Amino acid sequence: MLLSELAGKLGLELTGEDREFSGLNTLEAASESEVSFLANPRYTHFLDSTRACAVIVAAEHAGRVPRALISANPYLDFARASALFVRRQGDCSGVSPLAVVHPSAEIGRGTGVHPYACIGAGSRIGENCLIFPGVYVGEDCLVGDNCILYPNSVLLAGVSLGDDCVLHSGAVIGTDGFGFAIMGGQMRKIPQIGSVCLEKGVDVGANTCIDRATLGATRIGADSKLDNLVQIGHNVSMGEQCLIISQVGIAGSTKVGDRVTMAGQAGISGHINIGDDVTIGPKSGVPKDIPAGTKGSGSPFMEGRTFLRTATIIPKLPEIYRRMQQLEKEVEALRNELAQAQGPDGGAD
Repeated sequence: MLLSELAGKLGLELTGEDREFSGLNTLEAASESEVSFLANPRYTHFLDSTRACAVIVAAEHAGRVPRALISANPYLDFARASALFVRRQGDCSGVSPLAVVHPSAEIGRGTGVHPYACIGAGSRIGENCLIFPGVYVGEDCLVGDNCILYPNSVLLAGVSLGDDCVLHSGAVIGTDGFGFAIMGGQMRKIPQIGSVCLEKGVDVGANTCIDRATLGATRIGADSKLDNLVQIGHNVSMGEQCLIISQVGIAGSTKVGDRVTMAGQAGISGHINIGDDVTIGPKSGVPKDIPAGTKGSGSPFMEGRTFLRTATIIPKLPEIYRRMQQLEKEVEALRNELAQAQGPDGGAD
């Protein structure tokens, strides 16, 4: 593709001579035939040494490279450029004779079903979907149009996916919620008879699990993105455009607002409310409600400025403790001196 073609497709201004390129790469690793981008100011120094054919940059940096594609949002435009080079994996036409599809299941026009996929009774798969080998779709599931179910992903009975959803390998949607009660000294399972609903454009990472509701539905809002190894408990309700990073765990019946970000390994208690536009830092422990717009971190979770002050103090604690012990000794010595000076009857000698 020519740089001028890319500029036209993205609606960007090209500076410098037009050239042909064949791929995309980072500033540090790009060759003379690849386009790169600068979104993080920490990497600005690579502009002086990059071999990239052209760089997608903000206007202020365009003069530092021989050829630039000027963008108001370089990261977004790099993502758009990347989409032009995506190679669709596992193209498949029609339903393989080696797939197991129940006679009552419905498969939409243009959907490809690979060998060894299994689609259960009463399930409906929309149009232009791609079902990879080893996928299991249980009974009475609904899958919208343009969905991709990668190898060994699982939809258990009664789960629904909106249009444009993606399940990566090993994702399991609709596992039983973790519900047990002690009855007569024995642990008894509480039947989980609800479902899971993923709205339009939800992306679920590899080996992520979303539990079905005890009653009602566990719900993930439109355009939310879940990374690998995420655990969503039963009856969680998540809003739209949330970003849930790897190893986050959200306990049951928690309500999460729109545009919430949870960084890696954050743990969220059950039965709490997290407002819109909240950002939760990595390894945070969240035991109670968080108001909308809050940004913070820590375990227990605290507002950002408080967390930073606390984090600054923690490395100093050993020295503070040592000094406190020394002060205690000095205070005790002063008390002894004062007691001796007052004499046995409490008066001064």
